[in-house]
Amino acid sequence: MKSSFVCQQCGTEYSKWMGKCNACNSWNSLVETTRITKNQKSKVKSQNHSSKLEIQNLTTVKISTIERMSTNISELDRILGGGLVRGQVVLIAGEPGIGKSTMLLQMANSLQATVYISGEESATQIAIRAKRLGINNKNINLIESTDVDEILQLLSTVDCGLSAVIIDSIQTMSTSDLTGLAGSVGQVRECAFRLLRYAKETGVPVIIVGHVTKEGTVAGPSVLAHIVDTVLWFEGERITNLRILRSRKNRFGTTDEVGIFSMEENGLKSLENAEKLFLETGGGGTPGSSISLLLEGTRSILVEIQSLVVPTKLAFPRRVAQGIDSSRLEMLLAVLTRRCGIKLYEMDVFVNIVGGIKTKDTGLDLAICLSLASAFYDKALPKKLISIGEVGLLGEIRKVNMEDKRVKDGKRLGFTQIVSSKGSKFLKEVIKEYIK
Repeated sequence: MKSSFVCQQCGTEYSKWMGKCNACNSWNSLVETTRITKNQKSKVKSQNHSSKLEIQNLTTVKISTIERMSTNISELDRILGGGLVRGQVVLIAGEPGIGKSTMLLQMANSLQATVYISGEESATQIAIRAKRLGINNKNINLIESTDVDEILQLLSTVDCGLSAVIIDSIQTMSTSDLTGLAGSVGQVRECAFRLLRYAKETGVPVIIVGHVTKEGTVAGPSVLAHIVDTVLWFEGERITNLRILRSRKNRFGTTDEVGIFSMEENGLKSLENAEKLFLETGGGGTPGSSISLLLEGTRSILVEIQSLVVPTKLAFPRRVAQGIDSSRLEMLLAVLTRRCGIKLYEMDVFVNIVGGIKTKDTGLDLAICLSLASAFYDKALPKKLISIGEVGLLGEIRKVNMEDKRVKDGKRLGFTQIVSSKGSKFLKEVIKEYIK
């Protein structure tokens, strides 16, 4: 099998690297790919003649039940839809040091037979981390290699049934059939396809670790996210213990669930009851503080929003937002100024969601506005009050996604006064009732 360079713009093939495509005059558009020789083409044709294709009717296709294998990590099982599926290929991406390798090592500890393939760390480094996490499972096997062909050949000799294969990471893998360096577009794409073929042929789940770019997206070609079955995204600040695992794609489950973890000394800990995770002091009861329900997937999480409003000494007042979109804050400040008569144009405004969580959920609009009004008038909201709703440019309170569930969860968590679009129509009326 030989390699060639194909232009991604026009499809012209070249036998050697050229900085510019002569056909379409595109610079740096050539990507290295494998090329099948004439002998290999004849073998493929003979194989195709021997296997007869059949047309199947959709209604006659037999549907078998999906058997899942639990990872014994409750929040990870929640994201996957109940556990791993035979032949499933999972891509886990996240910033360096966020806890990807730690979670996968904990997952390997709970499975029967796992092969951990490391192209970044040595076996000694992995053993040191395992000792720190208290992992001493004899069923975990390590391979130090970056050659995907050698790895697949070695895996084919394993007699015992494997529970999973972990690749850490895909950007370090390469094949000798291509001349490009590891991490290049051609290498990442070809290695991912070969790992995918291994998973589908053997039925062994393959978990792939992916790097991220400066823009916060999965590194490598976009086809990498298309060929895998599941794409998981690890979020969180390294200075805090909170970690959130989101599903961007899942062929064997929904993408509505999120997993919430806490990074402890002995590894990641699943936080199943995360409703009051961000209310360490109970929240509310002081000027500038309001409580709302954030929706993460299908889970309602209580959050405290704190605001500080002080007279400015600058020509342009400061607008600082932590955890929410700054442009959204600017819009809400304009609504409070124009529709509610709160003069904030001469004030420095600081808004923060306690706990370090970040969200774009518009269901927090009402709570943000009440928090700002409470800070401006220096009057506290009732401690058992929770506010849920989106605020429009006309100052109206609009219904948000799954509002009934949020209200129900708010009552279940002990809040007796709930402000939403059902009982209130305009923001000005709510501020007058509870603050002025």
